[in-house]
Order: sequence, then structure tokens, then C-alpha cells
Amino acid sequence: MTDTRILGIEGTAWAASAAVFDAARDDVFIESDAYQPESGGIHPREAAEHMHEAVPRVVERALEYARETHDGPASEPPVDAVAFSRGPGLGPCLRVVGTAARALSQALSVPLVGVNHMVAHLEIGRHTSGFDAPVCLNASGANAHLLAYRNGRYRVLGETMDTGVGNAIDKFTRHVGWSHPGGPKVEEAATEGDYVDLPYVVKGMDFSFSGIMSAAKQAYDDGVPVEDVCFSLQENIFGMLTEVSERALSLTGSDELVLGGGVGQNDRLREMLGEMCAQRGAEFHAPEPRFLRDNAGMIAVLGAKMYDAGDTLALEDSRVDPDFRPDQVPVTWRARSERSEDLGTASGDGRNREQTDEPDLAVGRADGDTQVRGAEALVDLEPERGRVTKRREAKTYRHPQLDDRLRRERTTLEARLTSLARREGVPTPVLSDVDPREARLELEYVGERDLRAALTAAGVRDVGRHLARLHRAGFVHGDPTTRNVRVDGDRTYLIDFGLGYHTDHVEDYAMDLHVFDQSLVGTADDPEPLREAVRAGYREVGEERVLERLRDVEGRGRYQSDA
Repeated sequence: MTDTRILGIEGTAWAASAAVFDAARDDVFIESDAYQPESGGIHPREAAEHMHEAVPRVVERALEYARETHDGPASEPPVDAVAFSRGPGLGPCLRVVGTAARALSQALSVPLVGVNHMVAHLEIGRHTSGFDAPVCLNASGANAHLLAYRNGRYRVLGETMDTGVGNAIDKFTRHVGWSHPGGPKVEEAATEGDYVDLPYVVKGMDFSFSGIMSAAKQAYDDGVPVEDVCFSLQENIFGMLTEVSERALSLTGSDELVLGGGVGQNDRLREMLGEMCAQRGAEFHAPEPRFLRDNAGMIAVLGAKMYDAGDTLALEDSRVDPDFRPDQVPVTWRARSERSEDLGTASGDGRNREQTDEPDLAVGRADGDTQVRGAEALVDLEPERGRVTKRREAKTYRHPQLDDRLRRERTTLEARLTSLARREGVPTPVLSDVDPREARLELEYVGERDLRAALTAAGVRDVGRHLARLHRAGFVHGDPTTRNVRVDGDRTYLIDFGLGYHTDHVEDYAMDLHVFDQSLVGTADDPEPLREAVRAGYREVGEERVLERLRDVEGRGRYQSDA
């Protein structure tokens, strides 16, 4: 980065914040004034009133700092540009910030830079870690999702299908009668708690908090000590977030994970993510706390990158967007070589550009090792004997009681549903042995490579047919990704049914398709024809009402793909 100096303004929900980033010194000055509601959660009108009062104060202090540290002539503006959070966030708050940024830009005669708040959470982690191509877990009040870079944009690999993680926790603490914010209070109470069973919901790389929140409230009402409920909330919610992060690392092939969002200040969440990454040989980075909560420092840092890339806004184009999705943002600030790199392994036309110098992971690495680490299991491959041994290893980041239950249940489900799918006409490996206590399976070795390494419209259409057959039989795969489909010539096999379950709900069938759809977005150069192909294949065998519900699910997701 150059010697750029940027003034950033943040105010998406509760924190009125201004910052100055000096790229030459890699120095960030931040001045913030947080809104504290008297009761309950954030009230949009009160938050906007706070912004009206606080934004001028924090901006003036940041400007003072900019002038004090400016080395150039007094006649020159103390910063090169003004960056501001365009969204996502509360509309009334964003409009206050946008108005302030425009006025300041005109007063200083410097350009405007419009920053996506959630991409800024990712980029501050990338900036402070030095990572090249990390997966990012954003865990904030209103949002929770996984992002990874591919083909010029940050793609949403997984997300909450109901509410943000911080908001979910706040709903429980409001029920208990605790004031906002609830996260630190849950963290403190959890230090005295013991584990009790609560729902744990993971659907591929998506997740849901509504069930666990209802169960937590009910447990508290039934007299379960609040310390135990808080402890178990953290263990389950953060376990879910850590698991989907590992699934994203496995899907993309990345070995770098960064954390963003205010909930990332929680020690237990950071501990889980660090332990997971250490167990799979990946690197983990959480920025310092001032960069995790909503802050203008991350807006200024990303603003500097965008400014250096010439990515500025004309005044008439600077309207804020409360629903500004991270995958709507062209990533102009990464080097050309980076912008063409892929986290996945396959292009949309079936060519495998990244694996020309390395064999497919499913048939062993270049050194002859035939053990593969997936998202939750170690797989020993014996192609010459036509056999695969799969062992769900203990996840040390999870509470032992929860981990033992999940490993046994998923091993049993995988065995049962793999065989049931075969009876429904879906190609799957033949099961030869299962040991639930050891969480071990022996299966037939199938396919030559993962679908991820050989993406074609025909193969994806087959997956659509396979999923329709499962749904007609009354169950879902649970984790249909391009890594959980094996390809052998024109034949495709579904594998890894550990997240599957029996259901007659059309919503669950639509979510199954949604999970596969997101994996296409995360691994294909041109996912749109492939997304159409899976729907066409599904339509040949399945019910149209499932595809109609899929459209509802896509609209419901806070950050749907626009690939």
C-alpha cells in the first residue's frame, strides 16, 4: 500500500465511529461513541438519534488527529479521501453516516469511498494477519456468515437462515432480564456453568439459531440454572460456527481462517476456532478487539485499499444500501493475479486448472499419502483394494459430551442413509462395516475424483436427480457439496450422509438444494449455468413445490448469491 491517509466513518447500527488510517505507518486512530439502549435491543429510531449527536463529535476528533499528524502543507487536506460504511445496516443510521461523509468530502475536496461493512470485517483480518486467501467467519450482532474469495468477489459459502448470532444471544438475555449487550453477560455466567443438552443445527455450511434460542428460554423457565444454560449456549452456538468454518476450509482448500464481528471478542469462540485450525493444520487469526466490534478503523483500512485501486464514488452514486451484500462488491483492490485465483479447484466448463501439478486429493497427494482429511473425518484410501475407511475423530474444540453424541449419531445416520439411498436408485458406496462407538465406517471406494475437480453441467444435473430421489423417499442428504459427490466417467456418486435425516418437510428439501447451490457458487468459475443444471435435473424427478420453496429460502437468506 502507498502512503495513503484515509478518514473512515462507521455507523451501521450502534457504534458512531471515525478513524484515520495512515498507510505509510500502518497506524490506525479510532474514536468511537457507542449507543447503549436503556432496555431491550437496539431501537432504530434511538440509534439514529444517537448517530445524529455522536457522528459530528467523533468525526471532529478524528479530523483533529489527522491535522495534528499531517506532514504536508497546511493548505493541503489532511487526508486523501473519506471512506464510509454504505451498508448493510439500519437505514436511518446509514443515512446519517452517508450525509456526514458527503459533506466532509466536499468540504475537504477529496474523493468518497463507499465500503461494505461486512467485507471490511474480512479485510481488516486479512490486513492484520498477512493471509493471502482466507476464509472469513463473520460473527456479529445482526449477521453470521462465511465468506471466501473467488473469481473477483467474496462469495457467501454459508450463513444463518434466521437471525444473527449476537441478536440470538441477546434474545435469550432479554428473556432472562439482562440489559444489552447480552454477549459479555452470557460469557461471564458461562464460567460457572455445566453442560446441558440443547439443539445443535448445521445444514452444510448454513446454520440456524431459532431452535436453540427457544430451547434455552424453555430450559431457563423450567428451572435449569442460568449459568448452565449460558455455558451450553456458548458450547453449542460456537461449536456450530466452528464446524461450518471447518467445512468451508475443506470445501475451498484454504488453510487460513480469519474472524470478524463483535461476537468474535468472545474468548471461547476464539479458543474453539484456534483449536480447530490447529487440529487440521490451518492458521487462525482474530484481529485485536477494537477491530472486531463495529469500528471505523476497518472502514478506513479497506477504504485505503479501494482508493489506491481507483475505486471511488461520485456524489450522485453514494446512496447507502441497508441490504448491501458482500457478494455484490467487485474486489478491485486485490492484485490482478489474486483476482483471477480460485479457492476451489474447478472451472465451470470442467477444466481443472489448479490440479495440473498435483493429483486429486481423493486419490492421495504427490508424496503418495492416501489419507485425506475432510471436514469432520480422516479417510484412509485403498483404491487397489476398492476400500475406504472413514473415522470421525474427536473434535477437541467441542464439549466432550456434545462431541461424543454427534460422532455416534452421524456415523449411524451415514451408514443407514447411504444404504437407503442405494435402494432408492442413487449411486452410493456399498457399506461393509460400521462401528458407532469408534465412529468408524468401511465403505466401497467409488469414483476417480470429487465433483469439485470435474464440474460439468451433466454431472451437476445428475446431482439434482439424485437429491430429488432422496426427497421423494423422505430424507435429505444434509451436506450435498461438490466435495461430497464422486465422479467416475459419466457416473456420479453421493457420499457422506452424516448430516442427513428423515423428514417430510418441503423446507428441508429446499435447504438441501440450497446447500449444494452455495457449494457451486464457492467452487465454480461460472456457477450460473451449473445452478440452472441442478434445478433442471431436480425438476425431472422431483416436485416443483420444492424449487418454489428454494426461491423463498434464497430470498430469506440475508446474503443470497448474485453469481
